Amino acid sequence: MEKQGKRRLRVVLVPAPFQGHINPMLQLGSILHSNGFSITVVHAQYNSPNPSIHPDFSFLSLPDTSSDHNILAGDGGAIVLQLNAKCKARFRECLAAEVMRQQGPDDGIACIIHDELMYFSAAAAKDIKLPSIVLRTSSAATFLARTALMNLKAEGHIPFPESRSQDPIPELYPLRFKDLPIPIFGKLENTLQLMSGAANIRTSSAIIYNTIDCLENSSSAKTQQQCQVPTFLIGPMHSFASATSSSLLEEDTSCLAWLDKQSCNSVIYVSLGSVAFMDIKEFVEMAWGLANSQQLFLWVVRPGSIRGVEWIEILPESFKKNIGERGYIVKWAPQKEVLPHSAMGEFFSHCGWNSTLESICEGVPMICKPCFGDQRVNARYVNYIWKVGLELDSDLERGVIERAVKRLMVDEEGKSMRKRSNNFKEIVKLCTREGGSSNNSLNELIKMIVSF
Repeated sequence: MEKQGKRRLRVVLVPAPFQGHINPMLQLGSILHSNGFSITVVHAQYNSPNPSIHPDFSFLSLPDTSSDHNILAGDGGAIVLQLNAKCKARFRECLAAEVMRQQGPDDGIACIIHDELMYFSAAAAKDIKLPSIVLRTSSAATFLARTALMNLKAEGHIPFPESRSQDPIPELYPLRFKDLPIPIFGKLENTLQLMSGAANIRTSSAIIYNTIDCLENSSSAKTQQQCQVPTFLIGPMHSFASATSSSLLEEDTSCLAWLDKQSCNSVIYVSLGSVAFMDIKEFVEMAWGLANSQQLFLWVVRPGSIRGVEWIEILPESFKKNIGERGYIVKWAPQKEVLPHSAMGEFFSHCGWNSTLESICEGVPMICKPCFGDQRVNARYVNYIWKVGLELDSDLERGVIERAVKRLMVDEEGKSMRKRSNNFKEIVKLCTREGGSSNNSLNELIKMIVSF
């Protein structure tokens, strides 16, 4: 990567207030900072990032517009719509103050890079004649699926009957109707309004994807045709960025010592992300499915993620006696250290895009249990196109979970998937090295920002 030398141009970053969006935005900030840029992060008060983790960045907070009702309901769409409706003027004031604070041509604001969901940023940047760039933190395939969802809704095909769930979506192979990124929280109308705002790139100069050419060559080419501005595929960003964690939840690193005691490829890592919920019955079924598999497991159970209970107090003593030392349960894990660990055998995941990328990059095959939104798209690609995992289409039942774990950890099928996963791991390494597609794309992005 090419560094700027003495130039200290400033880039203003505007992340969406969710873990899966904050992580790649701050990783991008670390990448740009290491290449000579100053970084200012303008963020919502809801789920605000921790400034102490990035002491070299400046942080500015937008006014709190999130209602308690939307937060309690988990209605992310409504929260972001409120931000877009109410924060443009405040953000414009922040930008103007930053512009006035700069002293010379080599330390002014070069551009704004905003999460696609925070599209008010582009309008504010235009008002004071600053270039803006969109960061899409999901896959290129997900963008195409969202476009299809909006079109199908306009044509009256959404919502669709259960009888159509397995039907393929025209011109969107391999996705089916059931794979569309439909939310389970909040109103569909809110999500569609948000998707429409995110899809409109307005006056933006470019689009950044946290994805890799070797995974999404075809999908990214289609998005390029739709958007008609330069597109930079610079994933996986966590490979380029510093190892600093930007987790909103406290990580329990004690699990790493437990992993150190286990043999190679012997542990299944279970984590359904920072947003998903399950009911008590599903939780108990998962617990016994893992126990009955007789495999070692590291299980992340996020406090409050089980409806009606605080944590794992619902598990009976018979479960604890059954697993003995075979299982290790934590409230949150340092995933970027867990997945590369030699003990990792498979990843039971919700298939959020960050987790999917991290798993592929470390050569860890997946069991996919998507919950909502882009997770369904990712799971379909993991299972059907890249063939580095299997998707659970049925409910979480102990027998289903036990069989899935054994298929990957014990059966020949799992060995084949692990071999394909390791092949992808090596290809990704080539993409991120000097001369690789992601590295070249990053250098082109830096040149564009400097040219502003």
